[in-house]
Amino acid sequence: MKGLSNLAVASLLFLVQSCTQSINNQNVENMKETAKTEHYTFELSNKVTRQKVTFNNRYGITLTGDLYSPKSRSNEALPALAISGPFGAVKEQSSGLYANQMAERGFVVLAFDPSYTGESGGEPCAVASPDINTEDFSSAVDFLGIRKIVDRNKIGIIGICGWAGFALNATAIDKRIKAVATASMYDMTRVMSKGYNDVVTLEERTKT
Repeated sequence: MKGLSNLAVASLLFLVQSCTQSINNQNVENMKETAKTEHYTFELSNKVTRQKVTFNNRYGITLTGDLYSPKSRSNEALPALAISGPFGAVKEQSSGLYANQMAERGFVVLAFDPSYTGESGGEPCAVASPDINTEDFSSAVDFLGIRKIVDRNKIGIIGICGWAGFALNATAIDKRIKAVATASMYDMTRVMSKGYNDVVTLEERTKT
């Protein structure tokens, strides 16, 4: 009887574990399907076209973005921008809004989901890697630089919020990037170290 009881418990535990794994796998698939559904937080300008594109970074991760172009343009190559951020956000939000407005002003603009975010690859989801996310910007420049409508000598990048630092990193090491702009409320690294408005003292930091 004791052997049968142990067998029943083991079988129940196996069943619970299998069900939990199945639910987790389904949740991951649901997240991916949700990411594929287009839910833009802004209206596309009637002066701009938008095209879904993909490209790879040097880590082998496939990135997904939206390429915005002005409808009215001459045959001359145009300046271009790559935009990403904030942390955890997707191209259908802030970066897409920026891209939409900059395309109205005559730029070819790539708003992209960085690695581990949105429709882009990389697992687990919703994490950041300074090296890889810095490379994401350079990979976006790779993509823009081979477009016929882009002047490869006039490519800049914009980093929003948590991606501002990655944009600065990329600009420091990638000489193809001719301009950089950031939109960030505060220095995230400093806040994590010293607290908001530097309220954490050196003694308190040393204790922790």
